[in-house]
Amino acid sequence: RGERIAALNGQAERLLGAGLDGRHFITALRQPTLVEAVENCLSERTTQKAEYHSTQAQSDVTFAVHLAPIDKDYILLSFQDITPIEQADQMRRDFVANVSDELRTPLTALMGFIETLRGPAREDPKAQDRFLGIMTQEAARMNRLIGDLLSLSRVEAQERLRPTGQVDIRSVLQTTLHNLNPIALEHDVTLRMNLEESRISLCGDADQLQQVFTNLIENAIKYGGAGQIVDIRTRTQVIEPILRGPALQVSVTDHGPGIDARHIPRLTERFYRADTHRSRDLGGTGLGLAIVKHILNRHRGRLKITSTPDKGTTFTVLLPLDQTAD
Repeated sequence: RGERIAALNGQAERLLGAGLDGRHFITALRQPTLVEAVENCLSERTTQKAEYHSTQAQSDVTFAVHLAPIDKDYILLSFQDITPIEQADQMRRDFVANVSDELRTPLTALMGFIETLRGPAREDPKAQDRFLGIMTQEAARMNRLIGDLLSLSRVEAQERLRPTGQVDIRSVLQTTLHNLNPIALEHDVTLRMNLEESRISLCGDADQLQQVFTNLIENAIKYGGAGQIVDIRTRTQVIEPILRGPALQVSVTDHGPGIDARHIPRLTERFYRADTHRSRDLGGTGLGLAIVKHILNRHRGRLKITSTPDKGTTFTVLLPLDQTAD
């Protein structure tokens, strides 16, 4: 009741500071909402809730504080770190906002064209053909977005389940290149392979790894530019510093305009695009590299991105060669 701190455990001292015993609580808890909660708990003898915000290792940390009266003279404050919950909530809010924005554009276009077809273009066959073509593109874009959202959801659900099958990476790459060759021809791009001769086998999910290489090679085809070459190389390393053990490197290199360095750290974020208009024009959903990241996390792998303006970009997949199923 004297509003002085009677005792702190070790964790509270690390959070608020040492030497606070016997001092007025305001010297430790300077945030108005928490001060008000303490005063209400002392005066009303009822439980209270508040938040306490701190900074640790240059990161914002949020604590949920529960205040409860203890006999007639004391109250107890319990601090629970809820930062991961707050971050997850923010991610969900951002995700919903991004999905809504991505769907709003094609839906608005479709509604506008439908209105035009039912009105001014009702008797204009040429305009009808043109508008229906654009509507088909917008519908296909929404279909790709929904497909990528479902794929991302499945990948995230399996992220903590380690793959148990054995995969021949050379075979996976050859299948991927065969499937993408029509797209390469359409964009006047040459796919150039430099694969190690020997069979490269590791623990993994063949379908998911094929999705990784499909996303990376297709991006290189579309963003590298017409008349260019996309190089696909494999190389085994006895020791890969990032993975701290033997690893396989699979690199996909285009020779296009490259990516500004400021974009590279964020490329694997959902819906992040270095060039929004170009990405949408090429049919990108902004989810491909996020899917790649989660699949590689499941395989305990990594993705490295290097780029030089006007010279091209290299995406390098690192996969451990000594994986064993958990």
